[in-house]
This record gives sequence, structure tokens and C-alpha cells, in this order.
Amino acid sequence: MKIMAINGSPRRAENTARLLHKALEGAASLGAETEYIDLYPLKYKGCLSCFYCKRKDKEHGVCIVKDDLAPVLERAKQADALLFGSPIYFMNLTSGMQTFLERFFFSQYIYSREIPSVLGKTLPSAFLYTMNATEEQATAFHIKENLAAYERAAADILGAKPYLFYEFNTLQFKDYSKYESSIFSEEEKRAYHEKHGAEIAEQAYALGKKLILDAQKL
Repeated sequence: MKIMAINGSPRRAENTARLLHKALEGAASLGAETEYIDLYPLKYKGCLSCFYCKRKDKEHGVCIVKDDLAPVLERAKQADALLFGSPIYFMNLTSGMQTFLERFFFSQYIYSREIPSVLGKTLPSAFLYTMNATEEQATAFHIKENLAAYERAAADILGAKPYLFYEFNTLQFKDYSKYESSIFSEEEKRAYHEKHGAEIAEQAYALGKKLILDAQKL
């Protein structure tokens, strides 16, 4: 079994990355091979709407764009489970993760009612979201509704409903005194993570195990 985690955060060692690594630890505990990808160091662009991936005389499911993302897309198709990680910026996924999903999902879809995906297999997946909003604020701003389109696409293209994992009320800065951030209470945030941090990490660890157990059943 192989699981790939894709980090859609430009911060390569912070909240999203930490939980993705924890999930991979859980997968590795069951003997899975793991791969971790940071998207932001890569040079890549979004879909060019060339429709090469839908040509009748070409191999379906192949994105023709040749850039740093191309080999990642091919390895993602070969994985047994996928974990998409992104912080929430302006109530949605980061631009880096949206671009990755655009290229990955669209290339597997060929405008056919009979064949919703050309991937050729079921691929268990999960979306891991981190955000500085509290759970109550996320509800008020309809963040979960904003993310639903990507989750539906994952279910259709990958063949199984994805798991959803949320970390709320994240710490943005190591030193809040350096930044204009009066709408946040550093004291309350640190107290929240002292109380819930270990539990959140354990849940991420368990998520990695769930994905591998699901993949083993296929």
C-alpha cells in the first residue's frame, strides 16, 4: 500500500504540514509506503483547457502540460490512498491546492455520463483542513459549504466519498506581538491548543490508518 500526502500550504513546517506528517505516521504504522509533496516549491500552472485529456485519439486521463506537477499527477494516480491538505485562505482552499485539484480531477473526467472517471480504480482519500477560524466562525462563514464542490469531485472521480478532517482555531504566528492581529486572542488560542493539541494529532494519526485500512479492502 502507498499513500501520498499533498501539502497545499506555502508554510512548509506549520499546521497543515504537521498534521499531514502525523497522518502519514499512522499509515506507516500499518506498513504503508508514504510520500509527502509540498506543492509551493513546484513550478506549475492550472488547466489550459486544451482538452488533450479528452481526445478520442489519445490516452484518457493524461494531462499534456509538462511542468513540475506532471510527475506528481502520475504518481498520485498510482497511489492506493491520497491525502489533500490545505489551510483555508479567504474561506477556501489555497490557490496552490485548487490548481493541483483542477489538473488532477479534470484530467480524469471525460464528459461521459457512463464513465464519470477514467482513473480505473477506487482511491480512498481525505481532505485535511486547517484554519484560524473557530468551528463556530467556520459555520457562520459557510466554509464547509465553500469546500463541498471539491469534495463532491473527489467522490465522483476517485470513486469513494472522502474523509473530512478539520483543525480549527490554529495559531498563525509564533510571536503575535510582531503582527497586527487584534481580532485574535493569543492567550485563548494557546490555551485551546494546550487542551486539544494532543487529541487533534491523535485524530490525524487515526485518519492515516483509516485510509490504508480502506485501501486494503479494495
